[in-house]
Order: sequence, then structure tokens, then C-alpha cells
Amino acid sequence: MKITAKEVYDRLINEDCILEKKGEIWFKFDDIDLLVKQKDVVGNIMQEWLEEWFKVKNIEYKVNSNTQMPPDFYLNPEDTKAGMLEVKAFNYKATPGFDIADFNMYQNEIAKKPYMLDVDYLIFGYEMSDDGYVTIKKLWLEKVWNICSPSAKWPMKLQVKDNVVHKIRPCKWYSSSKRVSFLPFKSKEDFLSALEETVYKNPKTHNIGGTWEAEFLHNYRTFYGTSINIPRWSEIQDTYTNNKTL
Repeated sequence: MKITAKEVYDRLINEDCILEKKGEIWFKFDDIDLLVKQKDVVGNIMQEWLEEWFKVKNIEYKVNSNTQMPPDFYLNPEDTKAGMLEVKAFNYKATPGFDIADFNMYQNEIAKKPYMLDVDYLIFGYEMSDDGYVTIKKLWLEKVWNICSPSAKWPMKLQVKDNVVHKIRPCKWYSSSKRVSFLPFKSKEDFLSALEETVYKNPKTHNIGGTWEAEFLHNYRTFYGTSINIPRWSEIQDTYTNNKTL
């Protein structure tokens, strides 16, 4: 049975009532059974759990062999340019700490394969009690621009070491706008504007900063048969600064 990412979300929420359930993580080694109480292991396990859920529900899927790039799953195994689903999870009591992607790999993929922007992100916000019970407090289905924002020094929120960009990091997209310094991107176009500016500012990718947009626009037109307008980052950056918090 083929279903969409939206149908996956709806079934988890409305049919399986996942927000009302709780679970445990057990580790068996030799003759010892251990109830796991380390919160940081939950994230990876949720992806494995969802794959098992697909099997139990008889949902068609294909695993992406490239573990370094989204998506985790293709919901249409015959068409790997559509039905793309990435799974993320984080401790709901903390700030989202997962990586969206390696920046250098991601900007290269987007330029050559604009349809990668269509990936749906299924995000589990979980809590683990002191006695090891796991509950899902919130579930989201979002596009990449909905979970990203600028930062104080860069057009995107990033992991940066020695002024070199490594990972794209999420913002706290679900927080009240009164409590964040930078607002999530409002559109695909604004996200692309920030991505292009980051390509230019990042020393590792600066040399392609002048040609990145042209390559992306060419491949976008080729794939979709239509054009997209990317604004200059200097023209829109101020709209993402939340003056209420500064």
C-alpha cells in the first residue's frame, strides 16, 4: 500500500493516537536485560521504529542507501524523486539538537537536484521519564524552510568551526515568536536566498558562490518546467530579525 507523508502523519496521530502511548527501550546482552534510561538514544531508535511500523501496516517504502543525506525513506519506491520522508527526533524538554544535513553536501545536492526541497520532515518531540518511559509529546510534518532560520552571524543557523560551515541546524520553529531572536523562513524562496548567501560566505564553498544560483535555476526549470525567483538576501534578512527579543 502506497501512502503519502501527510497520510503517515495523520495515521500516527489520528489512528494510532501516538501522543497517548508510552514505550520502553530494552537492551539485552548475554544474560542481562537492561531498561535504557539514556535520553540521547531515543532519536535513532524512532527511525527504526517507524520502519517497523511501515512493515506492520503493510506500507510500501524504500530505504535511502545514502545515510549522509535526506531522505531516510522513499514512500514511492518506483520514484525516488517524490514521496521523500526524513525522520528526526529530539528531547522535547531541550532545544532541537539534530542535524538537518552536512552543509556542503546539501548545497551541492540542491543545486543539482532541486526536487530535494520536496522532502518532508517527520519530527518526533519525545520525553523520557526518570524510570525510562518514552512518550511522544509532539509530532510535526514540515518542509525544510519551516524548521530553519537565520542566526546572528550567518544567513542560516549552522554548526560552524574555525569559520567553516559543517552542518545545517534547526531553529526552535514551534516556539512563540516572542521568545526567539530569529524567525523561521517564510518560504522556499527565502530559504534558498539564505542558502545561496551561505554558499558565498562559507570559505569552503565561496568559489562557487557566483555560479550556484544559475546552476540551481537551470536544473529547477528543467525538472519542474517553470521558474522560481530567489530574492537577494540583503533585501529580506531584516524581516527575520525578531526585534521583540533584541
